[in-house]
Amino acid sequence: MSFVEGIISNLKQNKTMDFIINLLVSAGVLILVAYILPQVTIRSFLTALWVAILVGLLNATIGWILRAVGNLFTLFLLSFIIRLIVTAIVIKIVDKLVRGFEVRGFWPALIIAIALAIASTLVDSTRADETTGDYNTLHQVKQTELLVA
Repeated sequence: MSFVEGIISNLKQNKTMDFIINLLVSAGVLILVAYILPQVTIRSFLTALWVAILVGLLNATIGWILRAVGNLFTLFLLSFIIRLIVTAIVIKIVDKLVRGFEVRGFWPALIIAIALAIASTLVDSTRADETTGDYNTLHQVKQTELLVA
């Protein structure tokens, strides 16, 4: 395996690591919001991790359909707000599915959606900086290999 193939393999593994980091951060945000808001209760960190997984899965399936319909009504002008509202709806759905997770009201669900969006953006931006550094290294190695060859 050459050096370039090793870096490419490392980048593929980073996507898995990004997913795991996003799940752990989302679970931590859920625990933090449950600590701050009295309307939100979570039994344990494992419950928060399960909620984070379900929110991600439902956002990718049901959420996609709801966002598409909502964005058609707003002509894609309020896409971010529609995303937050749909995530809050998904959180309320997960509230009904998971026994150790309870959100009393829509506003706390919306606050959770905002907190998850902020945390996800921060994690993605820090991970993107690291990945960009890997890409730049890969690009420099390829240029060096071309010059040597």
